[in-house]
Amino acid sequence: MTVARVTKITASSPEGFKGAIAEGLERASKTVHGITGLEVISQKAKVVDGKISEYRATIEVTFILDE
Repeated sequence: MTVARVTKITASSPEGFKGAIAEGLERASKTVHGITGLEVISQKAKVVDGKISEYRATIEVTFILDE
């Protein structure tokens, strides 16, 4: 029987939401193995002087637990 766990991660990028999502997955992959998918929970942006300065994405990463 396979058992999975879901963990929530927030990451940011100055380039866009796609970059923030990729950064979150890349960072999670350094310490979590067996990642099988992710879900984007929210997308937000930091605004400075009327312009977006940082894109933020919160994702839930699913991974299989070891036996």
